[in-house]
Amino acid sequence: MSIWWSLHLRREAASVPLARRLLLGTMETAGVDPDISYDLSLALSEACANAVEHGGDGGHEGLSEAYRVTAYLDGEKCRIEVADSGPGFPAVRTRPATCPVPVEDENGRGLCLIQELADHVHIGNKPGRRGAVVSFDKILKWRKDAPLIAV
Repeated sequence: MSIWWSLHLRREAASVPLARRLLLGTMETAGVDPDISYDLSLALSEACANAVEHGGDGGHEGLSEAYRVTAYLDGEKCRIEVADSGPGFPAVRTRPATCPVPVEDENGRGLCLIQELADHVHIGNKPGRRGAVVSFDKILKWRKDAPLIAV
């Protein structure tokens, strides 16, 4: 079983729950375990929120006013990618093994949370273009009554 979809969304806060609900609906319909679905939807929400907040600079004739979400459920794995047209990440970026952001801070925990919720995470810039890309994947578990279980 393989399912994929891609959304081109405006950089507005209202787009975040839209992407999350589409992912949850897809995984529920396919029969993915609810705990796995929740983890992936929370990670997606964090990635989308980052794209909304940091993914543009108002230039490039509207290109920075949108971002793209792509999700693949393929066999035993779900892979999600969120790409924007903002300034991207700094040229030299190291990810700490643990997240040193204080609990009381309102910002800075999203990428760390994604790293905790997913099995594999890639955080970087679009090759040769402006923009950041956050992609992550997780091995799927299936409900016993899953209609589209991978074989």
